[in-house]
Amino acid sequence: MTSHKAIVSGISGRYAVALFDLAVEEKALEAVESDLAKLKAMLGDSADLRTLVGSPLYSREQQSKGITKVAEAAALSALTNKFLGVLAANRRLGNLPAILADFDKLLSHHRGEVTADVVSARALTKKQLGDLEKKLKSAVGRDVAINASVDESLLGGLRVQVGSRMVDSSLKTKLDNLAIAMKGVQ
Repeated sequence: MTSHKAIVSGISGRYAVALFDLAVEEKALEAVESDLAKLKAMLGDSADLRTLVGSPLYSREQQSKGITKVAEAAALSALTNKFLGVLAANRRLGNLPAILADFDKLLSHHRGEVTADVVSARALTKKQLGDLEKKLKSAVGRDVAINASVDESLLGGLRVQVGSRMVDSSLKTKLDNLAIAMKGVQ
């Protein structure tokens, strides 16, 4: 099995590996996965939470109290609670989004999955995600975990990255390429 160090790196990678290893050791991987999914959604939905974790203007104590209240309100597991406390104590809450992404990579690797980063102009439905997952699985030959995000500037289509391979079928890229081609015609 590939070392964790080959999958993630940097500060966020070290924290993600520590949490992942503890979760495996305590047989709490599913609980931590669920907690981190909640946190990811909360970060996406709450500008106040993003400010709390990302702003250097808050003191260590303020961040610690704030993230503890968030964890309690979300009913996060004890392990995730402690982990967030360590991040706050070490002034690393700003790394939380990167840690969440690195944890997802470790989890996918642990499950034998490949992660596909999919960017679309609009949020994909569950059916669309399921269909895309099946197509990617047949193309890659392994289970695929989709990390979906939205970029309205794409106008339409998808941008899919699996490992070092990128497929960009977005309308924005097609229009940009057409504009470049038209410049040569003049």
